[in-house]
Amino acid sequence: MKRKKSSSGKAFLKALTGLTGSWSGVPHKKRFAMVEIAIVLCSVLLVALPVTGIAADQTTQRVSASEVTTASEGDYVLEIYGNANEDDTIDMRDTTYIKLIIFGKKDKTDLADANYDGKVSMLDVVRTKLIIVGKEGKLTIVDAEGAAKAVSKPIEKIIALNSDCAQAIRAIGAKDRIVGIEGFGVAKKKVFFPDISELPTVGWGHMPDCEEILAMEPDILIAYAPGIFNPGHEGLEDKLEPAVTVVRLDLYRAETIREEMIKLGYLLDEKENAREYVEWLDEYADEIEDIVSGISEDDKPRVFLDWGTKHAGESERDTVAEGSASHTRCEKAGGINIAADFPMPYLSVGLEWILDQNPEIIIGCSEGYNQRGGGYETDDESELREYYDEIIGLPGFENKTVYIITHEVTSGPGYLVGLAYHGQWFHPEQFSDLDPQEMHQEYVDEFCGIDFDVTEHGVFVYQP
Repeated sequence: MKRKKSSSGKAFLKALTGLTGSWSGVPHKKRFAMVEIAIVLCSVLLVALPVTGIAADQTTQRVSASEVTTASEGDYVLEIYGNANEDDTIDMRDTTYIKLIIFGKKDKTDLADANYDGKVSMLDVVRTKLIIVGKEGKLTIVDAEGAAKAVSKPIEKIIALNSDCAQAIRAIGAKDRIVGIEGFGVAKKKVFFPDISELPTVGWGHMPDCEEILAMEPDILIAYAPGIFNPGHEGLEDKLEPAVTVVRLDLYRAETIREEMIKLGYLLDEKENAREYVEWLDEYADEIEDIVSGISEDDKPRVFLDWGTKHAGESERDTVAEGSASHTRCEKAGGINIAADFPMPYLSVGLEWILDQNPEIIIGCSEGYNQRGGGYETDDESELREYYDEIIGLPGFENKTVYIITHEVTSGPGYLVGLAYHGQWFHPEQFSDLDPQEMHQEYVDEFCGIDFDVTEHGVFVYQP
């Protein structure tokens, strides 16, 4: 039976019609903006409407004030404005929370200012309801630099300035919206990105061609926060905005990738797909955390994380300390990084110092500036074997236990595979039921959309 429109609903629709006029000849993107303006102007009427007037599918989420709480310390907080109760999603609890702030029943939270105008009002209730149903014309997120970034929606054209964000966009089912890529980490990966790699390039990720980017007229460009490995990402806002919105997402860090993927899902209106990825992530991450939590500090191996010699002097090796993704991976897998306490995340140390620390395991990290081959694009393990021989051949290292791992399984949405390999190397007995290859195949099958058997092709680790 057809549901009858309420008279207030008719009045609201009439108000919209009067404000926007005919839709003919109005571009799709502008319609969203016009609708949002109309909704804001009619907010008093809208707030009085039953919930079905704006979000029929949200009626089951109506809650009482006593049920609305902020996330407890240590919980994951989705940093999107509109997430007033600071949990891991945006739902009707947030609209209730905003009303309680307005009425003085709850303390103001930073994310309650859904429309980011500096105050909490009924307009924020309106914006939050629009976010819930995916009809907001603008979404404000906290980016990878910790800054508030307002992004216009819908997003139909994206430039992916690194391999991690290209993977992430593909994983949540939005790869068809990528219109430009960087020319090294994505364009050269014909096996891993068979279709994405054929898209127009905008220079290398560390040296993007801003004129080419502007010529493509994308809605957004996704880049890392500026750092030691991506100096070309610095200052992009000054060169591209307001024509192109620069969105900073670090889609490679174990500590933040869960939140970043959900943010991406909200930005691209692929929330359900993003949640599916996070469910897969959480299942294995929780299992690994449970295993490691049962291992005493005395039973954790001392590990040296080798990063080659690009910045090292004679008789030195590059390595990483706390603050690096490699250190986090080592720690989460139940290892002790012997260089953890150095005051900078990337540094060089002497061979004598390494031997004095007596690491039980050495991991050669083929990632960042120390990439040594391997990955999806080859079945030849010779480059990784050469790296292994290089470490074993160092004076005093000939009897050390050495493993080599590539960035293909340590970075991006598939980073859990690398974490599982580390756990298996550090604690083979405790990790005996967790198969990194099986995890890897699941990731490829469910989130990469390519026909690839990781047991038959590719080189991701070297462990003689």
